[in-house]
Amino acid sequence: MKAMTDVKLIRIFIGESAKKGGRLLYELIVEEARKRGMSGVTVTRGFMGFGANSLVHTAKILRLSEDLPVIVEVVDLPDRVTDLLPVLENIVDEGTILVLKGKAVMHCSMRIQDVMSRDVITVEPGTPVSEVVRLLLQKGVKAAPVIDKNRIVGIITGGDLLQRASMELRLDLQSQLSPELQDEHFQLLKTKGLAAGDIMTSPAQTINVKTNLSEALVRMARNDIKRLPVVDDDGNLMGIVSRVDVLRAISRAASITESIPELPKSLGRTAGDIMYQQVPTASPETPLTQVLEKILATPLRRVVVVDKDLKVLGIVLDRDIVVRFSQQKKTGLLRSLIYMLSSPVKETEEPGSIEGSAQDIMNRDVFTVLNDDSLTDVIRLMVDKGVKRLVVVDTQHRLRGMIDREVVMRALAKNL
Repeated sequence: MKAMTDVKLIRIFIGESAKKGGRLLYELIVEEARKRGMSGVTVTRGFMGFGANSLVHTAKILRLSEDLPVIVEVVDLPDRVTDLLPVLENIVDEGTILVLKGKAVMHCSMRIQDVMSRDVITVEPGTPVSEVVRLLLQKGVKAAPVIDKNRIVGIITGGDLLQRASMELRLDLQSQLSPELQDEHFQLLKTKGLAAGDIMTSPAQTINVKTNLSEALVRMARNDIKRLPVVDDDGNLMGIVSRVDVLRAISRAASITESIPELPKSLGRTAGDIMYQQVPTASPETPLTQVLEKILATPLRRVVVVDKDLKVLGIVLDRDIVVRFSQQKKTGLLRSLIYMLSSPVKETEEPGSIEGSAQDIMNRDVFTVLNDDSLTDVIRLMVDKGVKRLVVVDTQHRLRGMIDREVVMRALAKNL
């Protein structure tokens, strides 16, 4: 027996001739539900009934001209129904809206509407870039659609801020700075006089709310897209979907395969099949100056600390070094370090004397997977721990490689 899913049923009782804005109300309800990606709508015409005015309406042969009762029914997942209800309440002026809870076997693919984030941070083209950065840091998000007259005209991502606004550090590193240094960076952005419209990626790539999960996965993986604004058929913003949203949905669905019969066949592949094998390493005694050089030389932005037998002891991220010197309030050294992190391809001066070694700042709690673990296990750990990358080890806990969201997405999309 297939798994039963929690659902909600909307049942709307209206008259056949009821209208809204010159449109038959039941037709308008169907249209609104369709463009918002609901699973389906059924309209039933009754042959007898009465409403609040107690006037009986019937389809008997002598009273064919009467306004017959109509029932519009929508059954869908609870979140979808919750999103639709305010729309229905706005357009149904006369009649009754009934909402019931139930169980059902859903024979429909999971769509972007099921996995997207609905709380979207938006800005306008004239919003100063400094305020955009401040807003993103406050909300803990990494992208903001740009809205002009209720239409999406672009999107600002962390990449846009680094490339077009010349922001010195990634958003996740900015959040580790002291309030004084953050304000210093905000002031620097203000002096440039740039607004959201000057640096946004435009036109913004969007995805329809009815797109199924596998189509979204392929599009994001093949075009190296980290997040997409979600719109309905009229182009109205409905939410935003990221790579981690897609991976989280796949992780949940893998335990109840019936829910998404088209789950990627690549889930059976292993971490060892797709991992990066060239991973920078350091010993516990490696000086921090050398650790920093290794970090700057790799797009992975981290160094794995191992012993002489390659057993994993810890890991150092660029964020760890920033945090160390932020806590020590070594402002001059930190400014020099920020310059190096923001300009890795340029000739840079030594950031003063960075004292210490890898073992002083490494994280000893390293998130690892075995090279024989399936991608299902890899994704589950990434989602549960909220991390982008995992270290791959063998059964002796020796380093074998590293795996990240990007390579996982590409592997999942390969055979779709």
